[in-house]
Formats: sequence, structure tokens, C-alpha cells
Amino acid sequence: MIQGVEVKRLKVIPDERGHLMEIMRCDDSIFQKFGQVYITTAYPGVIKAWHFHTHQTDYITVVKGMAKVVLYDARKDSETYDEVNEFFIGKYNPILVKVPNFVYHGFKGIGNEEVVVLNIPTLPYNMDNPDEHRIDPHDNKIPYDWRLKDR
Repeated sequence: MIQGVEVKRLKVIPDERGHLMEIMRCDDSIFQKFGQVYITTAYPGVIKAWHFHTHQTDYITVVKGMAKVVLYDARKDSETYDEVNEFFIGKYNPILVKVPNFVYHGFKGIGNEEVVVLNIPTLPYNMDNPDEHRIDPHDNKIPYDWRLKDR
């Protein structure tokens, strides 16, 4: 696991009316601080990657569908420098992933429905000075291939 990345297994509580899934609490050991909450979506096969933040930490989960969430440690001073973590998150694997600052990350919608990703960053988005550094999902030095792996 990339240094600083944490995973929390999410508890789904079903009953005859539907279900409840608790994402994060301020008394969770994984919790740092609150900035904002937002959702982003992707259609099947769409890749939203790569980016990192210099100040904020992201907490990512999927509330509808499935996503392949991938992290890359580009921090030269990290014990896990050049390591890639791949998580399949959503309906069949309800987890929350903590993504430290300076760790590249992105996701791909997998399956046959639009994926809904929930992010809880530690800082609110600043439109005048965004804490977001992006590179192309395919043309880069990250040792990762987004194509389907038929194993």
C-alpha cells in the first residue's frame, strides 16, 4: 500500500425499506478534517485521471456503480515511491480510500452503468487558485495502463 493511503471498509445496513451506508464520521481513525463533499460521475469506460493535490487529502468512495480507482506515488522521498495501488470500489466492494497529497489518482467507470463517485476533500475547492495538478491519462510517465486486463 502506498505510504499514507488508508482504506476503510464501509458498513451497509439493509432493511425492507432500502439500505444505509455510513461513509465517514469525525470520530473515525481515518478522518483528518472536513473541506467539502461532492460527487462526480463517469460513463462506462470513461477515465478521469491523473491529478494530485499539494495541500488537500481526498477521501474517495463510490455510491452507485463500480469504478477502478488507481493511485500512483510520485513522491521521491516516499518509502513507496513509484508504487501503484488499484482499487475496485462500489456496489461489490464498499470501501473508502484516503488519498494523501502529492499522490496521483484517478478513476475509470467500469461495468455497464454510470458510476457516481463521492469525494470528501479536506479543503474546499478554490476556483481562483485550484489545488489541482493534472496530466494526461495516457501520455505520461506513470507505469499504469488503463486498458481492460483480460486475465
